[in-house]
Amino acid sequence: MEKQHILVVEDHGPLLAAIRHVLELENYSVMTATNGLEALELMKQVRPDMIIADIMMPRMDGYDLYEAVRARPDWVPIPFIFLTARSEKEDMLKGKSMGVEDYIIKPFDPQELLVAVQARLGRAHAIKEAAEASFEHLKQQIINTLSHELRTPLTYIQGYTALALESPPSAEEFGDFLLSIKRGADRLTRLVEDMLLLVRLDTGQAADEFQVLSVLQSDLGEVIKRTVRQHEEQADEQGVKLEIELADDLPPTRLSEPFFVDALDRLLSNAIRFCRRKEKKVKVTARASDDWLEIAVQDNGIGIAADQIPHLFERFRQIDREELEQQGAGLGLSIAQQLIKLHDGEITVESKLGEGSTFTIRLPITERPSTK
Repeated sequence: MEKQHILVVEDHGPLLAAIRHVLELENYSVMTATNGLEALELMKQVRPDMIIADIMMPRMDGYDLYEAVRARPDWVPIPFIFLTARSEKEDMLKGKSMGVEDYIIKPFDPQELLVAVQARLGRAHAIKEAAEASFEHLKQQIINTLSHELRTPLTYIQGYTALALESPPSAEEFGDFLLSIKRGADRLTRLVEDMLLLVRLDTGQAADEFQVLSVLQSDLGEVIKRTVRQHEEQADEQGVKLEIELADDLPPTRLSEPFFVDALDRLLSNAIRFCRRKEKKVKVTARASDDWLEIAVQDNGIGIAADQIPHLFERFRQIDREELEQQGAGLGLSIAQQLIKLHDGEITVESKLGEGSTFTIRLPITERPSTK
């Protein structure tokens, strides 16, 4: 097994040599530095698996070294132990409040040091393995989802194009071919647009756009009505009855209409799609509650199991994709949630399996109407 690297930072020479000796006897690879600046230079060459640092050192003390290490994302997971002669409670509290993994007081027993080192390295290894497993699972989800979402519409486009070129279709067939090609192209377009929107959200570009384009919206009810009307055709095709119930005089909120409509669109589309009862119904309501505006999308569809609700807003996550024959990359709810967060709002979920779901957008009320 490859040796684990430990960086020891201590300005007292004999103590530094003693710590190095104890650790090397346990087969650790040890690097040493006498202050924080030297330690940072060493870390540019070799990334340690752990740092043990004194607090009181010349040029750069342990606190400053810790903050410098945590300032770099690739160094954040490195376990950090403070080794110091200070025993005052406030010093220990300061180190722990900064997030230091352990705090050992000098003089110390070598076995105490080794136990702390082994425990912290073991914990760091367990966290790393869990993160790698989670990443591998996410990567597999992305591969499976995107391969399906790319291949299916491409099959429509390529297949019907090839048929049209091989044998000229009749006028009726040609129209069907074009509709199928358009369905495939539309599906690909949605995927590309969602991926580009994710980039804007992750890079902060969407947040900048919100700051520039958001306005005080005093007629949210009309925005909601327009958005619902855009889904009437989809609802009719699936036999779903759409209902709207809006409270009078909804208070104003700061809104970027394109972002809000995008989020509400996604909730409405899902609600309509997952209505599976004989009498299908989707109801949209809006009301003021305390300091919030609540816009709820309620369906009487299939519902969601309680253990699945915490995972609903994860990217590339779809509940029972194969069983429900879902389309999409599993990005809709994640994007909707992030768009509402730009408004300092949130999306909450209530659902009962087999009875339906209610997704509620909560937006902060910007101004209260005058009571005079």
